[in-house]
Amino acid sequence: MLNYDSWTNLPSAKDLPDSDDTPVDNELQDMIPGLLKAIIALLWADRWDWFFGVDMGIYYDPEKPAIVPDGFLSIGVERFIDEGLRLSYVLWEERVLPILVLEVVSQKRRGEYTSKKQMYADLGILYYVVYNPLRKRKQPLEVYRLVEKKYILQPGENVWLPELNLAIGRERGTYQGIEREWLYWYDRQGQRYLTPEERIQQAEQRATNAEQRANDAERRTEILAERLRALGIDPNSLS
Repeated sequence: MLNYDSWTNLPSAKDLPDSDDTPVDNELQDMIPGLLKAIIALLWADRWDWFFGVDMGIYYDPEKPAIVPDGFLSIGVERFIDEGLRLSYVLWEERVLPILVLEVVSQKRRGEYTSKKQMYADLGILYYVVYNPLRKRKQPLEVYRLVEKKYILQPGENVWLPELNLAIGRERGTYQGIEREWLYWYDRQGQRYLTPEERIQQAEQRATNAEQRANDAERRTEILAERLRALGIDPNSLS
């Protein structure tokens, strides 16, 4: 990361453009990082030292335009600044580099395997994640770790990120009613963390099961009472 101590009159986030007016190429470039953010927001609901940006500009040099990854995660920053939330991620204000950036490749590549990759390495971002669902000959998901200023491809389907105590991987699932391959977070044992929708469904299923058990117990009590009455015994006299 650049040393900003020698700079004077640095612009604030409010002074800088919060959009480069470049449209997202497709829904996946919004939904995939959005899902990762939604899951991590549940996992880290009690933590306030992280921020996950989606399609947000990262300002790293006051004399250059922002870079806009599809998603990025920072640790050791305030999750919530004020009611206006973050307009952009300004490194000379945050003083913390993102630990992970995510790029989702569209039909037209935009330097995800070349110029963007080198830029993130030059900045010193530890993990660079590239997801290309259209890729056939190589793995659609690649996770790189910065080692001595160079990105090294990490092996495995679900790649463990010890600094996050999470792994990132891909599998088919359903999100917002859409069944396809998505990116997910996993635990150390390779178990996938549930999405918000899945947690709701799980809670609803538990409530339904509990209600069914209560109804079954009530029905068994009624049957027993009927049998006692048939024997001439008042069930209430047994209580």
